[in-house]
Amino acid sequence: MQLLRLEAYRFRNLSGEIEFAPGLNILYGPNAQGKSNWLEAVYLLATTKSFRTSHPRETLLYGEQDALLRGAVIEGNLTRELQLLLAETAKQTFVNGKREAVTRYLGVLDAVAFTAEELEVVRGGPEARRRFLDRGLVATMPAYLGTLAEYNRILKQKNRLLRDAADAADPNRFIPQIESWNDQLVRLGAEIHSARTGYVDRLRQALTPQLFGVETVDIRYRSALEHRGDLSDYAALFTERLALRLRNEIASGYSLVGPHRDDLEILGDGREIARFGSSGQQRSALLLLDLAQINVYNQAFSEYPVFLIDDIDAELDRTRIETLLNHLEGKTQTIVSTSKRALAERYGARAALRPIAGGRVVASATLELRDKAIDDEKNRGKNDDKNDDKNKDEIGAVGETGETDAVRAEAAESGDEEARHRAPF
Repeated sequence: MQLLRLEAYRFRNLSGEIEFAPGLNILYGPNAQGKSNWLEAVYLLATTKSFRTSHPRETLLYGEQDALLRGAVIEGNLTRELQLLLAETAKQTFVNGKREAVTRYLGVLDAVAFTAEELEVVRGGPEARRRFLDRGLVATMPAYLGTLAEYNRILKQKNRLLRDAADAADPNRFIPQIESWNDQLVRLGAEIHSARTGYVDRLRQALTPQLFGVETVDIRYRSALEHRGDLSDYAALFTERLALRLRNEIASGYSLVGPHRDDLEILGDGREIARFGSSGQQRSALLLLDLAQINVYNQAFSEYPVFLIDDIDAELDRTRIETLLNHLEGKTQTIVSTSKRALAERYGARAALRPIAGGRVVASATLELRDKAIDDEKNRGKNDDKNDDKNKDEIGAVGETGETDAVRAEAAESGDEEARHRAPF
């Protein structure tokens, strides 16, 4: 799987198109020029989701009603055109110009992203880790998206009913309806639990736990129903716990039982990395999880997803960068961004370099001129500071002698003897 090109219209500050090569692609240029926006556009085209925001309207160019992303993807000998139309509250997906449902669109192109925002998978709460698992499952099994969406829809309906029951004078009259929703949650929840635990087993087998250091990284799926009964018969245990906690759910006004409360444990040498790992260890753990997702995808389809790494030198030290890029060589199409020209040039012999300025790909010479202008501006700022300091010194001197100089000038010009005498020297 390879993304050949991407066009962006009315999406953030982007304009024009960018062509990608197989293997390593490096987008480089000054900060705030659109490098991360291009990576976000690739991720959106592949997954229909942003790694920055859950609100499509935030990606639209200011004042516009919609944005369009269009890309060409090659897999084997087959090339397909993808289009994603983003409106303020909706998205439309197209394959080869034909409108397609999201479940048929997903899988034509896939992407895994390593970004500062994604560090929430390691550092944040359980919700971020559940999303990580669900994204990987949707990538390898698009139909899972329907199961997850239906579970969340029913959960939302049940929570609304629980709130109504909590506020009612007679909560018991809501119980038959709540139990009806529970029956559907058990069916779908059992599917989600089975899919997630199976996926975590595959991730564990695909981990390269010591790629970046001596600590061994491991993961484990932790059900909220652990130690509550026999997890091997999840549906029966889920049903039992729902019946047991029914009164508590009504009193609290929301659902207390189900896979929406599960978590993924991420361990370094047996200890929870979120609590005990250093910043570097947390980054390494996330990278290992991303690489494991890439390997699981490859095992399923004999293809690799596109791997996106935003601001690579800000998130990883030089040793980890070298280790990672060596590990990926010959496998994924990798697209990274950096503000450091030196880093881009260091890998220039094995990478396609794409200078970015003003939201578009520019000629290298153009970027050099832009960099020079930025440097000149910085130097002017420094010189202005120096001149300000010098002027302050001169002003201080005028404070002591300026009045004398003015008086002398007045005397010289007017021939006024009295004025000359007012000058003390």
